[in-house]
Amino acid sequence: MSVETLVENPQIPAESAPVLSEAFDSANFDQSVMSTYARFSLALERGEGCRVWDTQGREYLDFVAGIATCTLGHAHPAMVETVTKQIQTLHHVSNLYYVPVQGQLAKWLIDHSCAERVFFCNSGAEANEGAIKLARKYAHTVLEIEFPVILTAHASFHGRTLATITATGQPKYQKNFDPLMPGFHYVEYNDIEAIRNAIAEIDEGDRRVCAIMLEALQGEGGVRPGEKEYFQAVRQICDETGILLILDEVQVGMGRSGKYWGYENLGIEPDIFTSAKGLGGGIPIGATLCKAKCDVFQPGDHASTFGGNPFACAVALTVCQTLEKENLLQNVQQRGEQLREGLRAIASKYPDKIAEVRGWGLINGMELKADIAITSADIVKAAMAQGVLLVPAGPKVVRFVPPLIVSAEEVDRALQAVEKAMLSLTA
Repeated sequence: MSVETLVENPQIPAESAPVLSEAFDSANFDQSVMSTYARFSLALERGEGCRVWDTQGREYLDFVAGIATCTLGHAHPAMVETVTKQIQTLHHVSNLYYVPVQGQLAKWLIDHSCAERVFFCNSGAEANEGAIKLARKYAHTVLEIEFPVILTAHASFHGRTLATITATGQPKYQKNFDPLMPGFHYVEYNDIEAIRNAIAEIDEGDRRVCAIMLEALQGEGGVRPGEKEYFQAVRQICDETGILLILDEVQVGMGRSGKYWGYENLGIEPDIFTSAKGLGGGIPIGATLCKAKCDVFQPGDHASTFGGNPFACAVALTVCQTLEKENLLQNVQQRGEQLREGLRAIASKYPDKIAEVRGWGLINGMELKADIAITSADIVKAAMAQGVLLVPAGPKVVRFVPPLIVSAEEVDRALQAVEKAMLSLTA
């Protein structure tokens, strides 16, 4: 990091900021780091608010936010203050002892949701693993099911661990990682008859379906919102049968939908739901949350070395309190409506190229027509050339997930970049 960078961003103390000893070289990077990502040719060095700068000093408007993670943007003063204070006080201890700020964070989450118990971990995949384990133990100890099955949706995404890629209803994530974890069955999203038929088929003879695990809005599956009538019917099935309803809120939760939780848009309450990404605003933390009736874990059943440590919990609590204090839900609703209206105006100019604009709050997708050569990655690259960062959600959907603090002016700037990107690709 250069001296000029430190001067431009006074929130980073010059005496404590890391210094890059040499210019960034992607070839050197690739020699040391596994090639698990198809990276864009861009190296980011610092950020402030909704803006980031690359190693060449070029500025970009960040509508990726670490993929729906940087809730308060970059270098938010409240986060900087908390990080500085907590690292100087106590950053990690074992969960063999009480961690007071962990309890404070759990209480905030319970007070602002339907949950009654919380388990903390490090990521969305771990939170979903916890939900799967909780559902399986509930199946064995409460429902008396010997071989439990969890229903999940096609085009879903629940993580990269062996259990969560099995839960993920997308074969591309599962290829070459078999044998996969048993105990999952896939159904069409937003199709209630598919749920009913699957339960009838799987439960024929002996009861096996113990849970239904869905995203309130499918993020990686193309930014597809859940239908209210569908989720209410799923909730009714679960109430009638004792099946648990698990909602994966890793991407859509923590205010991104315009409400604290995605399920609030659907008029139902889950038995178990998960959070991560935006919960820590960029500091790794995840949570498995549940109703008291589902809290069947006992000491030794589940654990996480780093989960719920003082550092991560203090930052996450600051994110939660700032969401509330700065009334960011209202901003999410207003900016989301502005973004969708602007994207629909662009779509009206390209009816043969853009199929649909959809989403909730500040998680939105622009779907391209299936029969055109332009891909979501093409749009992302063209927008990057205009100084705006976007992210694909599949080959034909461009995803817009800016920090929840984004301004009206910044939304307008992003829309202008998208319009210029479309023009450059269609001229």
